[in-house]
Amino acid sequence: MSRVREAARTVAAGDADGPLDLVGVGIGPFNLSLAALGDGVPGLRAVFFEQRPAFRWHPGLLIEGATLQVPFLADLVTLADPASPWSFLRFLRERERLFPFYFAERFHIERAEYDAYCRWVSEGVPGLRFGHQVDAVRWNAERGVFEVDFTQLDAHGEAQALGRSYARNVVLGIGTAPFVPESLRPLAEAPSVPVYHSADYLAHREELAAAGRVTVVGSGQSGAEVFLDLLRRRPVGREGLDWLTRSAAFAPMEYSKLGLEHFTPDYTRYFHGLPERERDRLLPSQWQLHKAVDVETLAAVHEELYRRASALDGGWPDAVLTPGVRVRTADRLGDGRLELRLEHAEQGERGSLVTDAVVLATGYAERPADGLLGALATSVRRDGAGRPLVDEEFRLVMDGSVAGSVFVQNAERHTHGVGAPDLGLAAHRSAVILNALTGRECYPLPDRTAFTRFGLRQGRSGAGAAGRSATVSV
Repeated sequence: MSRVREAARTVAAGDADGPLDLVGVGIGPFNLSLAALGDGVPGLRAVFFEQRPAFRWHPGLLIEGATLQVPFLADLVTLADPASPWSFLRFLRERERLFPFYFAERFHIERAEYDAYCRWVSEGVPGLRFGHQVDAVRWNAERGVFEVDFTQLDAHGEAQALGRSYARNVVLGIGTAPFVPESLRPLAEAPSVPVYHSADYLAHREELAAAGRVTVVGSGQSGAEVFLDLLRRRPVGREGLDWLTRSAAFAPMEYSKLGLEHFTPDYTRYFHGLPERERDRLLPSQWQLHKAVDVETLAAVHEELYRRASALDGGWPDAVLTPGVRVRTADRLGDGRLELRLEHAEQGERGSLVTDAVVLATGYAERPADGLLGALATSVRRDGAGRPLVDEEFRLVMDGSVAGSVFVQNAERHTHGVGAPDLGLAAHRSAVILNALTGRECYPLPDRTAFTRFGLRQGRSGAGAAGRSATVSV
């Protein structure tokens, strides 16, 4: 540590001219959206830190042909500022692919192309600091600013220098982490045991394709894509695949036009205005809005299974799809294989499944921010379940000891509903934050975004208005 201390310095640009207007923690799609739209706000001084050396978006799931579940218009900026230089269409023009895209008539782009687009933005927007790990965020009451301590990392991820930035406001975009069920955690954490989260699928795809029998756990979009990819890579009649899910069925995503209006700012405002108990009751019932599988992927799975059944001329492919089961416990057997002990909820029966490898398509969980916020976390007001309260402008509700604002991105599903992790609301949320941050309407926001009227109260309830403005004037 002494070598690091000797090299310590403040590397955040602009601190010599006074505190920054905004420091962002994490550079995923949501904070990248905020940085891109912030680039269009004259005079805004913002820096975003990310510990990774460069932008990558779910690299383990960039399976060939896999597409986004939102249209290309749900890029980082367009739904707030169609004229932004950081739009997906501008990216295509820069790559001389605008006419080919036009003739391709694609509304849903491939994930790999979205990742390439985001990397293009990350390489052009100013104020992004990759290879910088934020260690702590504190409120300095005497100076009226946040102190943000960070470590600059070298190419190998080792500490190279220490630094501190000062900012009037902070936005947390620390994202989510792969979720592993408790029953499978010991095996997933054990070295050399072939139990992998779907987030790391591509890194282990060849190993999984060669394994004797593979079990996919989880029936969301990722689970379906992994199962389909493995199915296509294994010999007819010797597929050796199982697909398990706790859900009662391999259900399609709710993708009707009116159903999609749950991903509008109108619904977000409605949901935020509900009592806590109603929000908690609603969220589990809305799983088909965001945890199911798109119809095209389900159709592709069925088509591949049918093609194989036809090739076997009366036989069935060795692929078993079982809904309604949960994995109670799991162990490694003496021969190296894995035994999953299962329970079927509707039948009330228990059984077991022996497999050679497991892919956990079990989703993601929000990363807790309390450790990062340190002593500041005690100033955050919380709901009855101990979760942070988040106001309508995506700002943590703090007690009177903190005058600055801490905004959050994709950490507010319990207060803002199913749209919190949805890419389609990224630009709108970024615009709301920027308007609140500056105390003026940098980005005009629509009064109405859905044909559905959610609830009996009508009218815009303040999103994008100044509200309790952060202390910035740009």
